Amino acid sequence: MNTTALKNTRRRRRKLSVRRRVRRQDMARLSVHRSSKHIYAQILDEASGRTVCGVGTTAKSLSGELNGKTKTERAEIIGREIARLASEKGVAQVVFDRGFAKYHGRVKALADAARGAGLKI
Repeated sequence: MNTTALKNTRRRRRKLSVRRRVRRQDMARLSVHRSSKHIYAQILDEASGRTVCGVGTTAKSLSGELNGKTKTERAEIIGREIARLASEKGVAQVVFDRGFAKYHGRVKALADAARGAGLKI
C-alpha cells in the first residue's frame, strides 16, 4: 500500500473513532475540518441530522477580517464567528468533533475561541 493510501486509511479510522465517541451524546455537535490552507466549522443537530450553522475561512463575508492573518489567527476568528452564529440559532452547548485532526494548533485555537465567545464545549 502506498503512503498516501495508508495515511488516508489512518485518517479515516481516527475520524470514525472520534465520531463514534461523540455521537453517543444527545446534543449538537461542533464539527471541525482542517485542510492545509483552510479551516471549516459547522454545528450539526444530531436529532434531526441537519446543519444548524457553518462557517469557514473561504467565506466572503469574513475575507476582509481574515486577510493578512496567520492560519492560527484565522482559526480563532472562525471560532468566534461559529459561537456567534450558534448563539443566534439558540445553541448554547455542543460536543466537539475534531475529526481526524489532533487537538492541537489550529483546532485547539478554534475551540478555545469558541469557548471564549460563550459556547459551552
